[in-house]
Amino acid sequence: MDVTGIAQTATTIADTGTKQAVGIAVLKKAQDIAASSATALIEAIPPNLPAHLGNNINTKA
Repeated sequence: MDVTGIAQTATTIADTGTKQAVGIAVLKKAQDIAASSATALIEAIPPNLPAHLGNNINTKA
């Protein structure tokens, strides 16, 4: 293998590492966005009704 081939191989390996690092960073950002969206959805759920509601049914209406 000549010097040019070694240089090309080294460049390819470096590019692959950079692409993987960028891909991982994008994935982490997507996970952060998904987590914040899930948290917002959970917080948007209204609280439970008071305990005294829903115990009786009016059957003479």
